[in-house]
Amino acid sequence: MKRENILTGSPWEDKMGYCRAVRIGNIIEVSGTVAIVDGQLIKANDAHAQTLNILTRVEKVLEDLNVGMKDVIRTRIFTTDINNFEAVATAHAKFFKDIKPTTGFYEISKLVAPEYLVEIEFTAIATEKPLIQEGL
Repeated sequence: MKRENILTGSPWEDKMGYCRAVRIGNIIEVSGTVAIVDGQLIKANDAHAQTLNILTRVEKVLEDLNVGMKDVIRTRIFTTDINNFEAVATAHAKFFKDIKPTTGFYEISKLVAPEYLVEIEFTAIATEKPLIQEGL
């Protein structure tokens, strides 16, 4: 099967050697994603807004792969403060209330920068055929 790497243009993709998502066949893995903290709409102390920002951005990545949030089967949520559970869970439910992927919620000591409160990884199984198929 052909491997499709999804890049976003972040300088860290080359510095670290990663991409936003990888699709092989109908399996899609999305890298850990943090919010774009701008200090206005997305603040360093607002786990709910950070989670919504992450989910909105990943939704776009999935759409670019011709799949959607309905195809997500697992999320892994990392937070620097477990007391943010309700704020994060409420935001998560806005996208997944009816889909209900398996989910893990983990408190960790730090993320890559102090303004990040939440990071989420995603696994999706596309119910549609890949955009690029070999041999067709």
